[in-house]
This record gives sequence, C-alpha cells and structure tokens, in this order.
Amino acid sequence: MAAIATLKDLYETLSPGLPGAGAAGLDRLRADGYARFLADGIPTTKVEGWKYTNLRDLAGVSLAPAQSAANTDFDIPSVAPGKTHRLVFVDGVFNAALSAVGTLPPGVTLDSLRGLIESSPATAAEVLERFPAPKADTGLRVGPNPGRGQSGGLVGLNGAFLAEGAVLTVGEGVTLAQPVEIVFVATAADGAWHPRLLIDVAAGAEVTVAEHHVARGGGATFANIVGGVRVGEGAILRHAKFQEEDDAALHLASVTATVAASATYETFVLTTGGRLARTDVQVRLEGSGASTRVSGAYGVDGSRHADFTSLIDHVAANCTSREVVKGVIDGKGRAVFQGKIIVRPDAQKTDGHQLNRALLLSDTAEIDAKPELEIYADDVKCSHGATAGELDEEALFYLRARGIPADTARALLIAAFLDEVAEEIGDAHLRAYATARIQDRIGRLTGITVDTDVPVLGE
Repeated sequence: MAAIATLKDLYETLSPGLPGAGAAGLDRLRADGYARFLADGIPTTKVEGWKYTNLRDLAGVSLAPAQSAANTDFDIPSVAPGKTHRLVFVDGVFNAALSAVGTLPPGVTLDSLRGLIESSPATAAEVLERFPAPKADTGLRVGPNPGRGQSGGLVGLNGAFLAEGAVLTVGEGVTLAQPVEIVFVATAADGAWHPRLLIDVAAGAEVTVAEHHVARGGGATFANIVGGVRVGEGAILRHAKFQEEDDAALHLASVTATVAASATYETFVLTTGGRLARTDVQVRLEGSGASTRVSGAYGVDGSRHADFTSLIDHVAANCTSREVVKGVIDGKGRAVFQGKIIVRPDAQKTDGHQLNRALLLSDTAEIDAKPELEIYADDVKCSHGATAGELDEEALFYLRARGIPADTARALLIAAFLDEVAEEIGDAHLRAYATARIQDRIGRLTGITVDTDVPVLGE
C-alpha cells in the first residue's frame, strides 16, 4: 500500500501540470491508467508471467520524475552517425538541442509525444488510442486477452503519467532511406520516466528504427516504457533496441505490434545494462502472409538479472514467425526466457519456430527458460527448443592448438555465440552496430578485447 499511497500523492500533484491537462481525451487516458495501476498493482512472482522476475527492488526506487543534470555535453550513440533522424530524451525529457531530424519525405512525421500533445491534445489522444495496448497475464490461454507480458499495473503507471515519448508515422508506399533513432540518456542518480513509443507504418511502406537506452552518469533510475507498433499491409519495419543503462538501473519495457497481411516486423533486443531489465514483446500476425522475426541477445554478470518475454500470436493463415534468443551469464547473474507461440484455429499453414540458448560461464549463473507452443490448428509446422551449457571444450582445444591463448580463445567463442543472433538482423546498419556492441560487452565480461572495428556502412 505504501507504493500506491506514494503514487496517489504523485498523481494528484503532477497530473494538473502534465502537458494537455484539461483536455478531455488525455485526462481520461491518464485517469484510466491510474485506475489500472490501482486495480492491478506491481506484479509479484505469484503472477505466472512474473514467476522468475521479482520486482522487490522497485520498493527502493523513486517513482517521481528524474531531475536531469545541467550538463548535456556527452556523446550520443548512433547506428550511422550523421545519417539518421534522431530524437533524444535526457532523463525521460525530450531535448530538442540534442535531437536532429532532417528533411523528411512527404507522408513521414517524427515528433515527440509532448510536442504533439502541446500542438493538439485532441489529435494526440486519438493517436494514442489507435495503438494496441499490451495484454495482462491471464493464464496464457486463447481468448479475448491472451497475454503474458507487461503487467497491467505497469502499463497503467505509464498511462497515468503520459507526457513524453516518440511518435513516428510513415505514409503509404513511402520508403524512409535513413534510419530513425530514438535515444534515451540517463544522467540522474535516481528518479523515473514513463515514455510511450508509437510507430505506425502504413501499407507498402518501409522503415528502420533504432532505440537506444544509455547512461552518462546515471544511477538507480527506473524506466517504464510502453510501445505500440502497427505494420500495414505489405509494409516492412525493422526495429532494434540497445539497452545499456547503468548497472544500478531498473528497466521495464513492453512493445505490442500488430502485423497486417504480407507485412514484416523484425525486432531485435540487446540487453547489456541495468541491475534488472525486462523486455516484453507481443506480436499479433493478423493478416494472411504476415511474418515476424523476433531475436534477442544479452550479457549479464555480477548479480544482474535479464528477462526476455514474448508472445507471438498467429491469428491468420499462412503466417511465419522466427524467434532466436541467446545469452551469456557469468558470476551470480540470472536470465529468464519466456517465449510462447499461439496458433489459433483459423491460422492454418502456420510456420513458427523458436530457439533459446544460454551460455553459463560460472557455477553460480542461472537461466530459467520456458518455451511454449499452444496450437489449435492442424495444418502447421512449428518447433521450439531451449538449451543451456558451458563453452565447448573441443572448440577451446582447437583454438589453443593453433596458438591462441586460452583467455582469447574463450572470448572469441563467447563473441561468436552471440554474433549469431546479430546475423538475424535484416538491416545492414543495425547488424554492424549490434555486432560492435556485442563485442564490446564480451570485452568487458572477459577482460579480452575482441575486434570491435566495425566501419560505418556507406563510408
């Protein structure tokens, strides 16, 4: 009750000053979010989808908005420096000076949510309501609400403080050649932010989006992110997320995507930061011929915790899904993989495959894996698998027999293990950047520098 009482005080104090306060649509969305939090609260390990991830650390984190440092003289990560459209948020607040949006083709808009609210609260409310909301855990069964993802309470918490975020719309048939980057920089020692990220790709359009979460200073911050994605008929969206926040940070994020007929949604998540980080991905394949590729990689050590939870819902026939998630765990680190594929009765000719692999580098490392298939159609091709193990001694011997030092051989094998996931990425810029970030993380885990000289493509 203490957390709810604290939130009540914050909500009553802050809501009148939020952008668009007084506009009926936004006031209703925020009130609904607050009511949802009161009803559902913070999930506990008694909730099936949170059985392996305990949020007790939230008790020691401030829910109040973070106070940004005055100094913003720091580098901004980029998958293609100088060749992207970029929105930057510092401690959850949009920073126009650090952002750089170039000339966008007709039919493309890229705005901060605050900017959209301030220019037209009614339009902002309409946009927010167009996007699917993450489903709460209801026992993981087909029905009107078959979720296993971000708790309704956390989504409600995000909705109660709707103010910041990013909105990208790509019009019908438009190909945006330059990637779009959405960058969140943490500089505060504590505090929270609750951004909403919305991506709407119309029929026949194509775009690449890179999402960064980094620390420049940082501390025990709390990021509670909710994303909504719509991919129109025949459209292509490639969406990558790089989570590299401070080791004391808490990071909870969910994204819900609907994919229309013959459309493609590719998503990749790299988790190498935070003391507790969880990403929930829910993809709903709604039209015939829709496809998705869900991939993820993580590296955890110390006593850090990484959780990747997904739900791929095959609603229509002739759809394809591929999921590959791999991670490296050292020290007393712990990782969680929960992946579920649902094939509904009308989703004949489904082709769905899922693979989770974990590499344990210490006797105290832990992985909890729960791959699931729930199939209600009879003409399908589906598979899943999960493995956990140590480094291959034969491979180590092979490298050492060719003059490679033991530590270097070990680092090379670990990097190669995770680099396989980066190869799943369809966009060349994202793939090269992901490989570089993986190699950097392996260097920090092992103390051995792995080749990170990945050139910027096109130069």
